[in-house]
Amino acid sequence: MKGKFTPANAETASRTTCRDFSNVDVRIAGTRKIDNIATMSNAFPPRLRTQSHSPASYAIVASKFNEVFVQSLVDNAHRELNALEPAASIVLIWTPGSFEIPLFVQAAAELKRFQAIIALGVILEGETLHAHLIAEAVSRALLETSLKYKLPVLHGVLLVKDEAQAKARCMGTEHNRGVEVARAAVSAARKLPEIV
Repeated sequence: MKGKFTPANAETASRTTCRDFSNVDVRIAGTRKIDNIATMSNAFPPRLRTQSHSPASYAIVASKFNEVFVQSLVDNAHRELNALEPAASIVLIWTPGSFEIPLFVQAAAELKRFQAIIALGVILEGETLHAHLIAEAVSRALLETSLKYKLPVLHGVLLVKDEAQAKARCMGTEHNRGVEVARAAVSAARKLPEIV
């Protein structure tokens, strides 16, 4: 459906711009499925073009809890950031656990020196709802910080069923979440200034 955007009044008209998104092809089938987008577990962003002149600065905020898995996420994210933007500054901030990640992300956002912040952690599901409560609180807080500061905050805090899932997502090469989140961070950091 193509149409023309008309502002409510003439005063708004002089300040309003509208982008044409008519070439976007997303079809919704049923009530909850999008046909032309791969499922999350198989979706992997393509590698972006390297920008060696970039003065960008990134922060990685990572949990020490489940460190063997998180360290692999950090290593992969750091390596991918270096590959995409070799001139970028990357600051690594460790937190005691995943629950503390949002506090440190917010502190980093307040510095106003990072183009994007990557949050990395691994929460193993247990017999109680504790892991789900932590994951939900972390997700909500990361989103709030991103919106408050108009800053890309990439959510790489994984809630997994067991160590096998953690290993596949953190140490695997096919769909490594550290690489995925780094690519998303660079993409968001490059695109956000175009609209803000």
